[in-house]
Parts: sequence; structure tokens; C-alpha cells
Amino acid sequence: MKYISTRGTAPELSFEDAMLTGLARDGGLYVPAEIPTMSQADIAALAGCSYEEIAFRVMRPFVGDTFTDSEFAEIIAKAYAGFSHDARAPLVQLGPNHFLLELFHGPTLAFKDFAMQLIGQLFQAALARRGERVTIVGATSGDTGSAAIEAFRGLDAVDVFILFPDGRVSDVQRRQMTTPSESNVHALALDGDFDDCQGKLKDMFNDLTFRDEVRLAGVNSINWARVLAQVVYYFSSAVSLGAPHRKVSFTVPTGNFGDIFAGYIAKKMGLPIDKLVIATNQNDILHRTLETGAYTTQGVTPSISPSMDIQVSSNFERALFDAYGRDGAAVAQLMDELKSGGSFNVSQGALQGLRDLFASGRVSEEQTYDTIKDYYARTGEILCPHSAIGVKVAESHQGVTPMITLATAHPAKFPDAVEKATGQRPALPPRMGDLFAKEERVTKVPNDLGALETLIRERIAK
Repeated sequence: MKYISTRGTAPELSFEDAMLTGLARDGGLYVPAEIPTMSQADIAALAGCSYEEIAFRVMRPFVGDTFTDSEFAEIIAKAYAGFSHDARAPLVQLGPNHFLLELFHGPTLAFKDFAMQLIGQLFQAALARRGERVTIVGATSGDTGSAAIEAFRGLDAVDVFILFPDGRVSDVQRRQMTTPSESNVHALALDGDFDDCQGKLKDMFNDLTFRDEVRLAGVNSINWARVLAQVVYYFSSAVSLGAPHRKVSFTVPTGNFGDIFAGYIAKKMGLPIDKLVIATNQNDILHRTLETGAYTTQGVTPSISPSMDIQVSSNFERALFDAYGRDGAAVAQLMDELKSGGSFNVSQGALQGLRDLFASGRVSEEQTYDTIKDYYARTGEILCPHSAIGVKVAESHQGVTPMITLATAHPAKFPDAVEKATGQRPALPPRMGDLFAKEERVTKVPNDLGALETLIRERIAK
């Protein structure tokens, strides 16, 4: 299995090298050269399997010869051993033909745990075999950072630096990043928004001298292994509702496009998905792009769903790559236009291709509160703001096909918004009951590439 860059000029890599590299050296994102497919019989055979077994069968073709079957099975078992629900990703019925996929039973109560716990084990196995050490730098709008720190804390072969926008994540999200005591993890509060954090991360990868000096690796959703891990729960949930013998649809609250791109990969693999619906908050660049064909950044407006407060959706580049017939030069030109002018226009043919694959919807702050309140009153289900956005958009796209909405975080991660909507303040699980009693370790950093690179050099040298 080989991986190629969305911008067409970086060398092809194996799964292991693509995973450890993160961002391609031409600035692009790695994708499989070919997408493996599963037959109807293969998919039907997943019925009744454990989540771990489904994960093995779905992901195994993408891994190639990086790991043996027994090594890969052991990695998967370790990755999900710390989840609090035996089903790992259980379904809850919200109403007729509408189901909620609970993705918040991992160590940090967010869907990012599905990928990050796996990546932690993959990195550990690969680096131990190579006898190498890497520096991981990540950018987060809230959940990726805590999931990455949880996955890599205390590992000998890794230093982890997480950039998060100062004052723009929830208190729970911040404390999950700043309270771990292990010396190899570093929480950096950047003066800016998430797009600034993500921009500085990409700048570090594109500074090839720095990149090679510190052996930079990335675990943001630019890393293909992140997307691959998320493909699994599309299969597990769809099979639970009768796939491949009937179609299913998915609505995905998303800002960086990685989670719904995983659904697209599942569909390409043969999973009978009817609709893939993008749900956005007021920072609705993905919805606007599908409606108008113009990808135009307008600045980020802080919201009660901070993990979606994004204007530069990195994984959208992967979708564009396929929409443009895998023309790396065309994608590179669009990304150059975005970097220089803050916008680009999708060609008519590519836009139609995207519209054939994805629907979308936008939810305001008021609608988010109302949805949390309404579903709590009618079903007793407490939704986090991000999940509520997905549920609200899903209502407009329901039909005879079962609709699965992804619940991306535990409501206790956003207690202020939930309490305002329902009058109930959701409690953290008992295992996290002391989160607000722990001492925080955080470094405030300027929105400056040179200062960040200097700090990272100093920290890893100690």
C-alpha cells in the first residue's frame, strides 16, 4: 500500500512513513494511492463482531506490511482497552429512523480518542522498532490536544507540544491539556484562534530545516492514520442497522472535515452510504462553499461549539484532490490562492462532484441551545453543542434511510452551554472528578513562528 500527496510532487511513502511524516514535504496531505474495497459478503460478515475485530478487518488493507496481523491486532486491543463502554461506539435511538452514535466513551470524552489512542500505539510500536525519537506538534480547537496528550504522555520516544487558542476552548478541554504532569507533554496557549494554531503548525512542517532538526511528526487530522481510524465506526454503526443489506446516512458535525472525510472513505470502500451531511456552526465555510463554490475565509467567530470554530478546513484538501481527478497541480494552485488571498473558487465540475457526495447545513447559536433543550425535554438525552448541531441539521435530511448523527463529545466537556439550555449541569465521569483540583502547566506563546520554534528546541534539548 503506497501513499501519495494531494499536491503531487512529494515522494510516495509506505503506511508507516506516511504516518510518521504527517504532512507531505510539498505541503500536501497523504492519501492512499488506491482505496481498498470490501465486498457485500465482507461487510455482512462484520455483523456480531467486536469493535476491535471490525477495526482490524477495515484497516488491515491500508497498513500493508508495516505490521504483522498479530502485531496489528495487539495494537488495536491496547488502543481501545481504556474505553468505558464495551461497544466502544454505541448507538442510541433519538426518534423514528434517527440514531445517535456516541463517540465520547474514550479517555478524554471525545471522538478524537478513537484515532489518537490508536496512533499512540502505532507510533510507539514503529518508533521502538526503529530506535528513533520524534517531536510531535499538534494544533487543537479543543479535543485533539487533550486526546493527543492522553495518548502520548509518558512515552519515552516522543515529545508532544500542543498549540491551542488562548481563551477559546472550554475549561474542561483546557484542563485536560494542562493538568498532565508528565515531562514530555507541553500545553502551549497561543495568542490567536485555531486557524492561527493550525497555520503555525503547517509553517513548522514547511520549514524543512527545523522539521528535520527536531524530527517533526504530526498527529492532527492531516495525518492519514487519524482519518483511517475514524473510518471504522462508520462500518460498525452501519452494520448494526442492517448494512450492507440496506443503506444508511450520516450527519457529521465538523470543522476540519476529517471526520466526514472518513465517511467518504467508508463509502469508497463499499459501505452503502446514502447521504453524507456536513453540519456546521456559524463558522460555516464548508456549507457556504457547497452552496456557492467559493471557499472564502471570513474570520472565526467564537461560539459555544469551539471545536468547530475553524475557517481553514485542512482535510477539505483531500476531498478536492478526488474532486479534481487527483490532479495534484490543480490542488496546489488552489492552496496557493488560499494562502495568498484567503479564498479560491471550485471549478464547476469539481463542485458538482462534491455536491453529489455531500449535503450540508448551518446552525446558529440560538438553534443550538434550542436543540439541546428540546431533545433533553423529549428524550432525556443530553447533547453537547457540537452533537446538537449535527442533530439539528440531520432533521432536514431524514428520509426512509436510517440517519446516524455522530455525537462527537460528552456534554460534560461543555457544561456552561448545556446548563444554560437545560438547567442541568452535566457531571464529569467519576474517574475525572478531580480535574479541577489539579495544578495546571501551561505556557503562553505569541503568534510567531520563530518564537515557537525556539521554545520547542529548548524544551526537547533538556
